Formats: sequence, C-alpha cells, structure tokens
Amino acid sequence: MQVRSYLQLSIAVALATIALKTGAWWVSDSVSLLSDALESLVNLAGAVFALAMVTIAARPADDEHHYGHHKAEYFSSGFEGVLIFAAALAIVWAAVLRLLNPQPLQAVGLGLSLSVVSSVMNGLLAWSMLRKARAVHSVALEADARHLFTDVWTTIGVVLGLLAVMATGWGWLDPVIAIAVALNILRVGASLVWQAARGLMDEALEPAQRATVERVLAEHSHDNVRFDHVTSRRAGQRRFVDLHMHMPADWTLGRAAEERGLVERALMQALPGLRASIQLLPLGMEANLGDEIGSA
Repeated sequence: MQVRSYLQLSIAVALATIALKTGAWWVSDSVSLLSDALESLVNLAGAVFALAMVTIAARPADDEHHYGHHKAEYFSSGFEGVLIFAAALAIVWAAVLRLLNPQPLQAVGLGLSLSVVSSVMNGLLAWSMLRKARAVHSVALEADARHLFTDVWTTIGVVLGLLAVMATGWGWLDPVIAIAVALNILRVGASLVWQAARGLMDEALEPAQRATVERVLAEHSHDNVRFDHVTSRRAGQRRFVDLHMHMPADWTLGRAAEERGLVERALMQALPGLRASIQLLPLGMEANLGDEIGSA
C-alpha cells in the first residue's frame, strides 16, 4: 500500500472514530470522553492536510523547484502539531468549566465501549502506518501514525479514569483526567513541531545511512581514487549526498565518467532513493569552498 492510500484510510478511520467518540460523549456527558473526541477531530484534520502535502511532495521538479517538492511533508508534521496545541487548549477549557460546575455522568458503560472500539481501530492503523513510514522515510505518515498512537494512549487513560470514577464516585476525576489528556497531547504536539523544524533545516542523513555511504566510498577508494568533502541532507522521503571524487589528471574523460558512474550506482543501490552528486577533480587539487563543511 502506498503512502497516499494509508492517509486516505486514516481519513476514513478518523471519520468513524469521531462518530464513535462523539456518541460516547453524548450518552455519558463525560468531559474526558469529550476530550478524546476532540483529539479525533485533530486526527481528521491532520490526515487531510498530510494527504495534501504528500500529494505536493510527489510532484516532480520544475522551473521554480529544481530539487523537487519533498519538503512539503514537513509542513504536514508542523501543522498537525499546531492542531494538537489548539485541541489541548479546548480540552483544558472544557475541563475547567466542568470542575467549576460538576455534572453527574450517565451511561458510562456504553460510552466506554464505543471509545474502546475506536481505540482498537486507531491502534491497528497506527501500527501499520508507522511501519510503512519507517520503510519509506515519510515524515507526514510518521507524524500521523504517532498522533494516532497518542490517541490510543489517551483513550486508555480515559477508560481507566472513568472506571475509577465509577468505582469511587469521585466525579472530579473526570475533568482532571481530561486535563491530563491535554498535557499529554501537548507533549506530542511539541515533538511534531520540533521534528518539522529540524527537517526544514536540512539535517544530514541518519547515522546508519551515513555509515552506509562511508562504507561504499571506502570500497571504491584506492591509490588512484579518493573522496572528500562529503555532505548530505534530507528532504522528506528523499535523501541527497554531494562529494568530491579525486582521480589522476591524465585519465580520459570517458574513464573518469565510467568510474564515477560505478560509485553513483553503488551508492543508490545501497540506499534506494538516494540522489548522489559527484564532482570530479584531479588528484592533488582541492576545490575552493566558501563555507566549512563536515563529512557525511
């Protein structure tokens, strides 16, 4: 299944869980179940925006975007984080009002049952989405999956809390649980915003991928060929590496191009989806670089 298909499924599941959790809140009048339903609204908005950003990210390079549109996925992660902040504030507001004006709970058992069903749906989808996100390095899909996992843990907390309310009769636990839910999703929202900011700053490849690049270059290094000034960056699902390849000045252009082609193919085979850009230089000549750069 492709990333877009997962996000389309996420939208469908979000609609179903909104219906279930709204029903759970409606029959029970529980503010903690209301907080759970509000978070599902954020799931829906986040999935819709993520689908839009993934669609944009898949567009090919054009005259105004020579490196493609891959960074659009980071906007999805940041947007979902902002939505989570808004949902958390709404939950706290509702919880404080309930603390000031306590109301008895009704039909809690039915409300909990509806909430648990929706949580199971979200958990199965989130587990599948996270596996796919890690396989294809999709920031938008990972953000949506992590938010769904947060929704699952939120529901578990709400269910346990309401069971405690039923066992003790302490009605004040309901809004307190809602506030705890809000604080938890605030933490997730901050994490998503930070992840988006890091991605927009052109971070280098992950350590394991950098090690793979270094291994491939070491395999192709010998007396006549050496590599330096290796830099890398991430942009959504795409990975880039740039480097200098030094070889004897008396080699023909054809031989130099053939050697470079071998290295490029080896890098892209080792890291599918990688874009390698290799500048050829004679041995003993260093490029004049304006900025200091590190290794991959």
